[in-house]
Amino acid sequence: MKPPPKARNIKRRVVVTGLGVVSSIGIGVAEFWKNLIAGKPGISDIEAFDTSDYPIHKGGEVKNFRPEHFIDKRKIKHLGRASQMVIAATKLALEDAGLKERRIEKTGVLLGTTMGEAQILEKLDKVWVKKGQSELVEKLISRYTSNNLSVNVATHFSFDGFNAVMPTACSSANYAIGYGFDLIRQGGGEIFLCGGVDAFSRVAFTGFNRLLAMAPEKCQPFDKNRKGMMLGEGAGVLLLESFEHAQDRGAKIYAEILGYGLSCDAHHMTQPSEEGIASCMKKALKNSEVSKEQIDYISAHGTGTPQNDKVECAALKRVFGERLKSIPCSSIKSILGHTMGAASAVESIVCCLSIRDQVLPPTINFETSDEDCAIFCVPNVAIRHKLEIALNNSCAFGGNNCSILFKNEYL
Repeated sequence: MKPPPKARNIKRRVVVTGLGVVSSIGIGVAEFWKNLIAGKPGISDIEAFDTSDYPIHKGGEVKNFRPEHFIDKRKIKHLGRASQMVIAATKLALEDAGLKERRIEKTGVLLGTTMGEAQILEKLDKVWVKKGQSELVEKLISRYTSNNLSVNVATHFSFDGFNAVMPTACSSANYAIGYGFDLIRQGGGEIFLCGGVDAFSRVAFTGFNRLLAMAPEKCQPFDKNRKGMMLGEGAGVLLLESFEHAQDRGAKIYAEILGYGLSCDAHHMTQPSEEGIASCMKKALKNSEVSKEQIDYISAHGTGTPQNDKVECAALKRVFGERLKSIPCSSIKSILGHTMGAASAVESIVCCLSIRDQVLPPTINFETSDEDCAIFCVPNVAIRHKLEIALNNSCAFGGNNCSILFKNEYL
């Protein structure tokens, strides 16, 4: 891997000029956004593998993804499903940014993931169990590691800039966006494709089932009777660009990234920490030079598990106080499931689209208020709302948290 470009002591503005998404409710920004705002759920019976031995049978599976629409058929067989989806999302982001036919030198790729190419690992396991270790194919072994995700994107598009994968699980895409922000801001490049991806896998599905973290039928973030998360899959990619570069080429700008905050709870592998999440948000506000009174919308992590939602809401209350009741919050995981490494990328995309249209997506399946989640949870139906600055929260196993602030560049 090439080292990142040497940073100079400058602070350039960083903007988002392209968005690409592959999800259970739509492929491409237009279809995704239309279904999200309508509250149309992407949860369905799982078809990727037999779930008869599991207590849960539903998830946010992407049913209509056709990799041949985005990738040469001769190359598809050499790529895992996660790589296929993130290459598609990258292509969509480039087209959206008006850079489809234009190659920019030193374009970088920064991605997040939870499972990497887990489906390839599953294939290796099957071969090992049925035929023995000697039958494992070397090429297949080399394709399952997480670093292949950014390498495959860079190779596909001939991007010769810095590329890396952030493995901080369900906050990893926000980490990738934050790293891209830093590099551009400090003069380490003009364009970075940043986001995250995870494909549906038996490994992840089994893991979350064994943790007893899954809901049987629907995900209900912040609802008093919530029963757990709903596993999903997908990819989200944002094209980050220096403001000067975007302005010079006449690019449309969705939003400006003001800054971000990181924290590690150092608390528990799976249980979140109120103090850690609050610390992360406070750092994001401080680093962005934004006061809590300026936040107009919060894209919550909101997994729908009893403990996660309770702790996140307590952290929000610690940071925003009584004003929290007047700040709209929503969790799109209620609609498309928890897409793991892609989650915070897709939620960052939602922040950008909400800023563009001044519309906030709903948290569907919200039926009964919970005193432990005393927030303004946009319930069931999207609302129009004046939005200048949005906060996107992401939290992950191991206590890896990342909050990012997006601003309407035109207000």
